[in-house]
Amino acid sequence: MSPRATSPNGDSPLGVGVVVIAYNDAALVTAAVRSALAQGSAVTEVVAVDDCSSDGTAAVLDQLATTEPRLRVVRRTENSGGCGTPRNDGIAAATAPYVMFLDSDDVLPPGAVPALLAAAEEHRAEVTVGRAVRRELPAGRDVRWQPGLYREAAVYASPEDEPRLLHDTLCVNKLYRRDFLTDRQLRFPEGKFTYEDFVFAARVYAAAPRVAVVPELVYVWHVRRAAAQVSISLARADVANWQARIAAHTEAVEAFAAAGRKELAAACRTKFVDYDLCLYLRELRVRDAAYRADWWRLTRDHLAGFAPADLAAATAPARWLAQVVLVADGPRDLDRLSQLAADPPRLLPPYATADGGPVWAEDLAGVPLDGLDALPAERLPVTVDATLLAGRRGVLKLRVHELYGRLAAAGAPTAADVEFVPRDGGESALTVTAPLRTADGGWSGQVSVPLAGLAAAGGRGTQIWDLRVRLDTPAGPGPRTTVRALAGGLRRTAVPGSRYGVLLVQPYRTSSGSLAVRLAPGVQGAFGVVGGKLRRLARTARSKRR
Repeated sequence: MSPRATSPNGDSPLGVGVVVIAYNDAALVTAAVRSALAQGSAVTEVVAVDDCSSDGTAAVLDQLATTEPRLRVVRRTENSGGCGTPRNDGIAAATAPYVMFLDSDDVLPPGAVPALLAAAEEHRAEVTVGRAVRRELPAGRDVRWQPGLYREAAVYASPEDEPRLLHDTLCVNKLYRRDFLTDRQLRFPEGKFTYEDFVFAARVYAAAPRVAVVPELVYVWHVRRAAAQVSISLARADVANWQARIAAHTEAVEAFAAAGRKELAAACRTKFVDYDLCLYLRELRVRDAAYRADWWRLTRDHLAGFAPADLAAATAPARWLAQVVLVADGPRDLDRLSQLAADPPRLLPPYATADGGPVWAEDLAGVPLDGLDALPAERLPVTVDATLLAGRRGVLKLRVHELYGRLAAAGAPTAADVEFVPRDGGESALTVTAPLRTADGGWSGQVSVPLAGLAAAGGRGTQIWDLRVRLDTPAGPGPRTTVRALAGGLRRTAVPGSRYGVLLVQPYRTSSGSLAVRLAPGVQGAFGVVGGKLRRLARTARSKRR
């Protein structure tokens, strides 16, 4: 084993090797490597593994290495087809006592490695974990990854002490002691293996490492939805992606079982219900019939191998979704399923009962909505329908559905506070309050929306605003949710006004069924929206001709 660098007192290993993997990423790999080198003396080496690129990536890395002695380039002579093999090559080539991984299209934020290394040394941790964000590009909006895990520093003698660690399947926001990986022969699956990090994370946690958690931001995961080749996490339109995810999850469970970690194996299955199942279910309604049928069959077969306790341990409403898939012979209730799988979840009517208790549907009385009565008010899967009518002053109409009497029992809502939040990040720019009155077994109300003022708050160019609602009750703040878009109000309207001349208003339904509004102030903005739509139609037409 290579000698370790030591701290001034001679008893603690120091130094991190950052393994950067790259394939045909010549335009972005420099930023990734430089973000690692910019971490200062905590990074003693950067090992860049080129997976037999054909676009000049290797030449870019070689040029960087001529001016940076800490950078070493490993050039594969044959493409591996995946991410696991080049990462394994990086582990083998690294000499530093600690190692972490970086993808060529992402970056490490300033101070990431020093924060991880300091915690690893202080707590003698084999694995040290930090906060990551998904940064939507080009907008730059950050979405926290697994925010509940990394709010404060913590140390766990074993992953069993915090099973929620299994929800974080990333390998890149973690620092690993290299001798821990080497002594236990912990490696990624080789070759073309999708979701290889799922399996690696399971193998690492099955080896019972001491885990330290830091609240600092340690990884920026770039999400480029408009890229010619989207990342694996976004390439979900082919059912083969779901099949690969199930295969990776199966191997992860087997890794825990083989190590005798029964609690972690069960927690891994429960995590599948809480997270993976919901992620794909919320998109199922927009897939074609063949995809839906294959997805349903694959999912039923996989869930059939779960113990009842694994399903029962999942959160409500995720376990209700799993039971619907298990009980129903084929795809059904897809809009209701997608809405309930959303974040936050919404349970759409009808609200059926059997034997006095809530169930999924009259013909699926075998799927009880167990635990609904125990959910706190702020976690109730409330449905609030909304229609935005555009004009010089817009009008937002709301309908709040009662949920098996839970809203009335918690204090009937008296008003709804609706926030307009910019899609690209930032604080809400407008809050309007709609008084509510009892109507048709629920509550309804409406409120004026100053659309011109909202557009002014958003600045120039096309803006997208998401709507979030909080119900007010006599006892205080009630449930929070997003609003469901009703089809009747989804019309593009040109609103005349003195500020912009014209304001183009387009309420629309998001992929999760929520209401959002697109504003294009000024004639130029309006033409930009229309032109963008024409360009999308042209691209669709060209793809159909191919």
